[in-house]
Parts: sequence; structure tokens; C-alpha cells
Amino acid sequence: MFQLLSTYWPHILFVISIAMGAAAAIHATMTKEEVRAATGWVGVIILSPIIGALLYMIAGINRIRRKSLSLRRDALLPAADLHELEKFDAETDAVISQFGRRFAALQTLGDRITRYPLTTGNTIDMLENGDEAYAAMKTAIDGAERSILLETYIFDRDRIGLLIADALIAAVKRGVEVRVLIDAVGARYSVPSILGYLKDGGVTVAVFNGNVIMGLRLPYANLRTHRKILIADGKIALTGGMNIREGFSEEAVGGSFAHDTHFSVSGPAVADLFDVAAEDWRFTTGEVLNSEVWRGDRLERKRGDPVFLRVVASGPDRSVETNHKMLIGAFSVARQSIRIMSPYFLPDRELISALTTAARRGVEVDIVVPAANNLVLVDRAMTAQFDQIVKNYCRIWRSTGSFSHSKLLSIDGTWAYVGSSNLDPRSLRLNFEVDLEVLNAGFAGEIDERIDDAIKSATPVTLEGLWSRPFLVRLLEKVLWLGSPYL
Repeated sequence: MFQLLSTYWPHILFVISIAMGAAAAIHATMTKEEVRAATGWVGVIILSPIIGALLYMIAGINRIRRKSLSLRRDALLPAADLHELEKFDAETDAVISQFGRRFAALQTLGDRITRYPLTTGNTIDMLENGDEAYAAMKTAIDGAERSILLETYIFDRDRIGLLIADALIAAVKRGVEVRVLIDAVGARYSVPSILGYLKDGGVTVAVFNGNVIMGLRLPYANLRTHRKILIADGKIALTGGMNIREGFSEEAVGGSFAHDTHFSVSGPAVADLFDVAAEDWRFTTGEVLNSEVWRGDRLERKRGDPVFLRVVASGPDRSVETNHKMLIGAFSVARQSIRIMSPYFLPDRELISALTTAARRGVEVDIVVPAANNLVLVDRAMTAQFDQIVKNYCRIWRSTGSFSHSKLLSIDGTWAYVGSSNLDPRSLRLNFEVDLEVLNAGFAGEIDERIDDAIKSATPVTLEGLWSRPFLVRLLEKVLWLGSPYL
């Protein structure tokens, strides 16, 4: 056998390279919906035998074919509970009477591209920093009597991580059913990871899409859950952009803490947030969380609350680019203002066109990004395309102070979109994300106020400032911009 291999290894390698290249090229051609992406990957595969196919396997496959657990809570809830929840679905006439036909059109878009309805009877409260968010998480965990489901991207083994972990362990000891799902990439952010600590404390914990010790799950190594969801007793949900790590806590690290925003939600939307996290748990472990302990007493909820809210789940499965479609629709109905705060602002050509078209219609478009970014390469890449936006009547602001990780968006002081999604290729096409569509002037006003406060001390980005920088700096930014989908 050794002699055969030593004699014919070039022929064997040639056959392997042809087989791998053909399989990868066919997969890229048949699954990519954008011709530029398909052409680019086929070129890499052909020009780099074997290596190109391996690269495609690691970074080019952006769809997970996973069996759906439910289309709308059906598999998790008995018929009576499902019927009760459906009473809270927002009626189009109510949206028209309170907000106008353009937002009713946006409701129709959401109904057609998302799994969950726009619902009434919800409350949503903003948690403006890490200390507020982590205190709310601990309170929810400490008060849980039956069940806790937590899904997160990063769960560090630091002071804040151990605070939340100890609360989860204490919940297990008092008889609460606890499930914790952490992304395989996010779990590596601290060494050693929090996994062993949670397992030793009796918490049932799993890793999404990989194994922390052995490696990621091929061919989906580039796909991650970026969702942050905590459900306690099926009654209260905490979600938004906040990872579990001490860098966001002023109490833990002092004045240099990073800023972020999280949200506390109650009402029928909690069932939809639970459905999102429970499906991810089922995909990872095979366990279906449909016993009585996982359901809240939804019959006590009162109808008629003015907060219209929809859970928008997106990811590289059947809900691919759902958040992208929602944003395109929202920008198209704007008349007065579009306000955006994002740490990583790398919109694709379609989103840039939607924003600049709105600005050309006379809509005031303000985009706030941090002056100090925790990801330097991403910051350089997004700076490379600022001129495309600024020269088309949009305003970009660099917020001063410590890094802000908040993801906030409002339209005309009426419609808001908050959650885990950044405006970059990874969030829009590669990550599993969860966001909230909120139709309520009071809440949208809070988002506007937070963005206004950032703008007051921010530095505007100008074309003169962008173009006056050294050529080599701008060239480097453009090179990094080419690789932005995988940063």
C-alpha cells in the first residue's frame, strides 16, 4: 500500500482535488443567491485546488438545513394556550387607526417574512447599561420558580459571569429546571470557559454549533448564534445586545466600561422569544422543551396595552436575511427620520441604497457609530464605505467616550427595531439573531432620546475628513472592506 501511494500520490491528489473542487463549486453555484458571491467562490475553488474547497467548507457555507420545530409555537403549546395567545395578535385596522397605512404595510411585510405575528398586550422596558441588565437578569433568575432558559453568544468566566452562573446554580438547587445554551465561538472568549463551572454546579448546558475542546462543527464553522435571550417561568424575557461579561459593568471595571442596551419584555411576545430559544436548544441537544414547567400563565395577561411588538428571528436557515428585509421595508416607509446606532456599521449595497434613497427623499438620516471600537479591523473596514453614505445626504456621527455596543434604530419617532443584530454582513447573513419590532411612539421616543444624547457630544464624519487621510490608510481600509463579510 505504501509503495502504491508513493508511486501514484500525484494522481491520487489530482483525483481528490477534482472531486473536492467539483463538489464545492456545484454547491456554491446551486445555493448562492447572489451572483457575485457564487462567482467569487467558484473562482477561489478553481484557482486554489483543495485549499479553495476547504476554505469554502469553513467560511462559504452559510445555510444550516435544520428541521423546523414549529412554524408558530404549535409544537410547544397545547391548542388552548395557542388559541389564547392568538387573541393578542394585532389587527390591521388597529394599526391603521393609530399609526397610518404605511405602518400597516410594514406589518404586512412582517407577517409575510417572519414566523411571528405583531402582538398587543406587551410591555417593554429599556435597561440602559450593563449594571441594570445584569441586575435584572439576576432578579429574574432568583425569582424563577419553575424554569429558566438562557441563550447567549458570550458568557465569560469573570466577575459578572460568575455572578449569573451562581444564580443559575442556586436555581437548580432549589428545583428549577435550567437550560443554558452558549455559542461555540463565544464560549472561547474566556479561558477556562464557564461551561465546566456551570456543569459542576448541576446546570444543564450545551454549546451551539460546535465543541469548545475539539473544535467547530464543519461545514458550519462560520455560523453562530448571536442571540441573547433569558426566559424565566415563561413570564418575563430579557433580550437585546448584552453579552454576559464584566466589561459592560461600571461596578466591575469602573469608568472605562462599555455601553450597551438590553430590554425587559412581558406579554405574549415572551412565548415567541421562548420559541426561538427552545428551537435552538432542540437543534443542539434534541430535547423539546414542551412540558408544563416551561409555560407561563398567559391567561392572566391583559389585552389592550398600546405596545405593538413582534419577535423577529433571523439566521442562516429558513429565516435567512429576515432582518435585512425588515430594514429595507422600514427605510422605505420613513418620511421624517431614520436614526441608527450600531457598533459595527457595514451595510450591503441594498441597505446603502435604501438609506441614501430615503435621504434623497428628504428623510433625515443619522447614523451613530463609536469613535473607539473594540474591533479595529471592523472599524477600518466600515470607515472605507462611509463616503458612499455621507455624499448622499446621510449623516454619520462618531460618538465619544467608551465603546458603545448598542444596536438601536427608530423610524419617524414611531417604529423601533432593537435586539442583537448589527448592521454588518455577519449579522445580516451568517449569525442567528433575534430582534424586536416595536410600534409605539413612547418607546421609539426613548430610542430617539438615547441617540440624540450620543449625537450631542459626537464628532460628525465629513467627506473632507475622509478624503484628506493618507492614501495608504484609505487603501488598507478598502482591502479590509473586501474581507468584511468574514471579520
